[in-house]
Amino acid sequence: MEPTPEQSPHHAYPDHWEADVVLRDGGTARIRPITTDDAERLVHFYEQVSDESKYYRFFAPYPRLSAKDVHRFTHHDYVDRVGLAVTIGGDFIATVRYDRINAQGRPASAPADEAEVAFLVQDAHQGRGVASALLEHIAAVARERGIRRFAAEVLPANNKMIKVFRDAGYTQQRSFEDGSVHLTLDLEPTAESLAVQRAREQRAEARSVQRLLAPGSVAVVGTGRTPGGVGRTVLRNLLGSGFTGRAYAVNRSFAPDLATLDGVPAHRSVGEIGERVDLAVVAVPADRVPEAVADCGEHGVRGLVVLSAGYAERGAEGRERQRELVRQARSYGMRIIGPNAFGVINTAGPVRLNASLAPESPAAGRIGLFTQSGAIGIAVLSGLHRRGAGLSTFISAGNRADLSGNDFLQYWFEDQATDVALLYLESFGNPRKFHRLARRTAAVKPVVVVKGARHSGSAPPGHAVPVSRIPDATVSALMRQAGVIRVDTVTEMVDVGLLLADQPLPDGPRVAILGNSESLGLLTFDACLAEGLRPRPPRDLTTEAEPQDFRDALAEALADTTCDAVIVTAIPWVGENGEAHTGDGEVLATALREAAATGPAKPVAVVHVEMGGLAQALAAATSTAAPPRSEVPSAPVPAGHARTRPQGAHAPSGHPTSAHQGAGGVRGDGTVPPRAPGAPGSASGTAAPGGPAAPHDAPGAKAGRIPAYPAAERAVRALSEAVKYAQWRRQAAAPGKVPESLDETIDEHAAAARIDALLGPGSDPRGRPLTQEEATDLLALYGITVWPGLPAPDVEAAVAAAARLGYPVALKTTAPHLRHRPDLGGVRLDLAGERALRRAYGELTDLLGTPAELRPVVQAMAPRGVDTVVRASIDAAAGAVLSFGLAGAPSELLGDTAHRLVPATDRDAAELIRSIRAAPLLFGWRGSAPADTPALEELVLRVSRLVDDHPEVVSVVLEPVVVATHGLTVLGASIRLAPPPARNDLGPRRLPSY
Repeated sequence: MEPTPEQSPHHAYPDHWEADVVLRDGGTARIRPITTDDAERLVHFYEQVSDESKYYRFFAPYPRLSAKDVHRFTHHDYVDRVGLAVTIGGDFIATVRYDRINAQGRPASAPADEAEVAFLVQDAHQGRGVASALLEHIAAVARERGIRRFAAEVLPANNKMIKVFRDAGYTQQRSFEDGSVHLTLDLEPTAESLAVQRAREQRAEARSVQRLLAPGSVAVVGTGRTPGGVGRTVLRNLLGSGFTGRAYAVNRSFAPDLATLDGVPAHRSVGEIGERVDLAVVAVPADRVPEAVADCGEHGVRGLVVLSAGYAERGAEGRERQRELVRQARSYGMRIIGPNAFGVINTAGPVRLNASLAPESPAAGRIGLFTQSGAIGIAVLSGLHRRGAGLSTFISAGNRADLSGNDFLQYWFEDQATDVALLYLESFGNPRKFHRLARRTAAVKPVVVVKGARHSGSAPPGHAVPVSRIPDATVSALMRQAGVIRVDTVTEMVDVGLLLADQPLPDGPRVAILGNSESLGLLTFDACLAEGLRPRPPRDLTTEAEPQDFRDALAEALADTTCDAVIVTAIPWVGENGEAHTGDGEVLATALREAAATGPAKPVAVVHVEMGGLAQALAAATSTAAPPRSEVPSAPVPAGHARTRPQGAHAPSGHPTSAHQGAGGVRGDGTVPPRAPGAPGSASGTAAPGGPAAPHDAPGAKAGRIPAYPAAERAVRALSEAVKYAQWRRQAAAPGKVPESLDETIDEHAAAARIDALLGPGSDPRGRPLTQEEATDLLALYGITVWPGLPAPDVEAAVAAAARLGYPVALKTTAPHLRHRPDLGGVRLDLAGERALRRAYGELTDLLGTPAELRPVVQAMAPRGVDTVVRASIDAAAGAVLSFGLAGAPSELLGDTAHRLVPATDRDAAELIRSIRAAPLLFGWRGSAPADTPALEELVLRVSRLVDDHPEVVSVVLEPVVVATHGLTVLGASIRLAPPPARNDLGPRRLPSY
């Protein structure tokens, strides 16, 4: 919306202040600047506000706005006077305004840095978190315009507004003056304000997902009049799943006298239904979707699943159609799954929703699955079904133009019905946010990710997102930093997910191997060594072993305190008549489950070859109790919910964990096997509904399922991922920090001023490299000293430089094609005197080129040590990335570089330098003196702080950094500055717009 010419011409309409936000109840709204075109909207809005709210705003009865008021509240200069409005469907539901004031409280301009702020929220929308969202946005606007403090006068009875200010997390002062509460807020973000903002974001986004996954009513828009077709298929699947809410069939082509279809009410529009619809599944051609969205929005539908294709996957025209779809839906406060989606499934007993094209709902289980591909979703659903596993929720988001994997991580974080989150991702819309959310979620439950389109260098069709240029190995390292379990294939994702969902986390890498095949045991042993585990020698039970022998051996292994996990290998055993028995899988499964149920809680996996019925029998659940995860803190259970597992968070409303949920294991023929006597789930094995969960090492604490694998390598890989994840969880319990001692030698404000001066006004958006002197000066403000190098354009200048620095010296070229390439002969070290220096200078110029081409410099010799490289750079998709490796061609050729996201903590820095394969060189390899790694870690933290504090610093390279026994020396540095890129993970909450 553009301003009229009446508004200040030198302050253009700030369209970057426009934002879509998710409110506390999961609905959406739009925040935008108020313009002169909004006079009629403002008057209409004010008419909907109660007299009490008007009194709180103006401190007196104020029944209507005068023409002067309307003019004042719609004319702004966007600097000293700013007004923002929250809109739904184009109508105002709330406003906020600030006016810059001086020390006497009168209107002022810069450099005055205080403003008076006032809010007004329509009564019907109070309690939805509207004012809190507005405060975040108006504070960001104020900071952009040089305002550092807000002042507000609030009547003592206006408790809601006082609470908004009090809970924002900003530093504030409060006093009581002339019958009102005077509040002053310092707008500088604090750790508390950021934590408040992110907590609100999590609750709102989780609620927006919950509204879609647990609807009380569903309308399928585009239901065909005859069997077949997408809409009719979805309706059939919805009814077949036993959906507990109300269902409606909608098609504008229905005959007027058609009352029902497939047993549900039939209507020609959503408006005809006459009742509120929570979720609409849209299955009409793309050109008819806008009409359907408008019908839904105007009649209060809360969310959409758009199955229709023909959007961004079809090129530029479809991409614009997709953007318009999102804009239209959000204008009505609705969120979207899709377009080009496969649908959603929620197996919770109180919901039983299958609003997808999947013909069968999966069994209820404790795995949440998100995919960006319908085909991959079908494959994973099929694989889980074959292995007897169930799901809590399934989402196939297609082009994921609105709701994405980040939103579902927000939901699963607090969902008690989900123990493991599986995600198939082809692109990241907001990688920084994904890293943050994945790290928080992984601290309480595993997150397993398969990344598609890893090497294409472009986003898949339909995904209008930034494209990362960093190597796939770097992406994997950054995921590991966040605790994400990164696997390469969908099969591995299922393998790992089953183990984590059904078994407790291992306490370490020690693995016991037992079974009736020596060869299969040795294959398992080798696979464990290859994955970095510590296997014990396999225990061979011989081919004559029977189920009771397996049970006794497994019980013994679980009781062994030197063992953290057990892998059982099984082949058909030989009976008394010498014949192989292949049909006793259920008997063996019962024996193994009994041993696991009575022993300490340790993960157990089975590797089987041609064992009839074993995998299906092991997958059959005999308990609704989930395996305990001792690292997850306990939390109270909401009223009406049954406690069946240790609590990590509250279950969202409408998605309770029922006492029977999770018991979805079935045989291949679809029947539920009988419970084994004494197995988990019997009266003696589990906690009563609502009672405390079994202790971590208590008999019967685990669920009855034991994951089975047809190959040793698959079982071991899954166990290895569980071991690494468990180790990360233990470390994450005590998060790292940035040492406060760094602040004493960092001058952030001086660095900011220096960067502003170096960039200058109207700087080139491509940025500029700094000279060696400029880079050295900037780094010095962050406590990083660069060893001086004096130019030597001729031999006499070289001799003079050496005399100034003192012998011994180094002579090296700085030409781009020779820099940091000692293998090409461009460096001469330990030159002890003038004669040696002159000889070295002559050799360089004779062999490699003229001084003008070589750009030689002279440096004092640094103490001997290990040559390393520290880098930081900005990636369009991943954000600021910190990298470390050894200097030289071998490390570059082998890709031996470690990575972490900025900002880095002391733990990140320590792990970074230890993550490369050549790290032993820093720690006394083959009797050499250990390098000063604490000094190296401090340098890494300083570089991280520089890049994090100043987004204009888009590239830093310190090479080489020579790490000696005591201290280190930075011999070379290069920095590139550019106008700061957008940071969509910082600032006030807002939904992405692609």
